[in-house]
Amino acid sequence: MDAPFPNTMRAVLFDLDGTLLDTLEDLGNSTNTVLARQGFPVHELPAYKQFVGEGITVLVRKALPAEKSEDERLVNRCVAELSAEYTAHSMDATDAYPGIRDLLATLQTRHVPMTVLSNKPDAMVQMLLKKYFPSISFALAAGANEFFPRKPDPTAAIAFARKIDIPPEQWAFLGDSKVDMQTAKAADMFPVGALWGFRDAAELLVNGAKKLINLPGELLDIVSG
Repeated sequence: MDAPFPNTMRAVLFDLDGTLLDTLEDLGNSTNTVLARQGFPVHELPAYKQFVGEGITVLVRKALPAEKSEDERLVNRCVAELSAEYTAHSMDATDAYPGIRDLLATLQTRHVPMTVLSNKPDAMVQMLLKKYFPSISFALAAGANEFFPRKPDPTAAIAFARKIDIPPEQWAFLGDSKVDMQTAKAADMFPVGALWGFRDAAELLVNGAKKLINLPGELLDIVSG
């Protein structure tokens, strides 16, 4: 059951993959290309819902056969190949989830600060946001980089709150995975689970989601601006 929530959220931190953008097909196809090139079995696309969300190295380890997942030379080689493959094909099938563009436009009209935090490489995050949301002014956006540890470490989320000068407890953190809910809890933000994403309600709830939403527009009931 959803927990009661305050109607005082003044800013939003979004996850990217599985929250703003449906990237599963491009991620899965790119990873399968690398696996096939290395002579390993490929996976059906739904399997990638459990592989993504913790960065490219974890994705590679989960996609490789279990007995190969700790072979560091192989993992590093596959990471490099996947980086190149995905960069070339990251926009083949990817698009915003239905309702996301309307949500972002409404929040922007209300002058609600919006930020994005992803475990995807930072350059890719910036490229995708520019491509799919050219009219949206995100206050801050960051992917994996040398300045902050990856989610679920809360350091980047807390830094965003300080930079925007809105206390963490007045932020809604919208994501679709346990990593996002754990990050939100650790940062003292309000964890909101996106049920249209890659993971299910059970995972979101057990990892701290205080509210689950079925449609992007439902976030407007939580954020007052």
